[in-house]
Amino acid sequence: MHAVAPIQITKAQQEQYREEGYFILESVIPEEHLRLLRDCCQASIERVNAKMDAQGVVKLGINLRDNRYFCGFPSNDDPQLREFYFSPLMAEICKATIGGTAYYFWEQYVVKAAEKGMTFSWHQDSGYCRDVPGHPPYVTCWCALDDMSEANGTAYILPYGRAGSRELKEHVHDPRTNDLIGYHGEDPGVPVLAPAGSIAVFSSFTFHRSGFNRTNGWRRVYLAQYSPIPMASPEGKLMGRAEPFLKDGELVAKA
Repeated sequence: MHAVAPIQITKAQQEQYREEGYFILESVIPEEHLRLLRDCCQASIERVNAKMDAQGVVKLGINLRDNRYFCGFPSNDDPQLREFYFSPLMAEICKATIGGTAYYFWEQYVVKAAEKGMTFSWHQDSGYCRDVPGHPPYVTCWCALDDMSEANGTAYILPYGRAGSRELKEHVHDPRTNDLIGYHGEDPGVPVLAPAGSIAVFSSFTFHRSGFNRTNGWRRVYLAQYSPIPMASPEGKLMGRAEPFLKDGELVAKA
């Protein structure tokens, strides 16, 4: 696979990230990487379905067959994904957001099936990292594998100014959905309306949610997250991964 040339994150986008917690890069994922992400997504779904078949169930963890899928760390089975999440494109995003030191922290597919797929409540990604108190915000790269619209359940982002805060808030557990909810206001947020191959870049302190997929097609997203420090509890228990990606602004990871 060919090396991917880095993009230029503008000063205006960096300023928007600092002031409002996000920016959107339209159509930046190279076609060969977009094919790779889609192919590995299908392989991940098939692996989950095979496990369900083996156990005679239609629900496995928070995966629900032909409805929604959360496939964590797919590169364990498809290591070629490293070509993308350790690419110069992702390096530029990290340098523009969390700085010149970055660790590969988390990756997963989030898939909503046609005319199915549950909504997700307002939350900050760091709301799920309560075992790492006081951690600095990390960055989420929400990579659209399909054209994103309000009809197919795109993400909605709540800018800091409209959330009334840029701090990590307390989240409450919803036993009905197992969601953690941290914002209870009426603001609908800003929908991510972008073509396939786009990336919504937002801080782990930025509130976001997603809607219901009302279309007849899949809504597929690949999430790549990078942290400025290893995410470890006070006892030293590591959350996610902590593979070095950037050091002093230079790539140190090997795809």
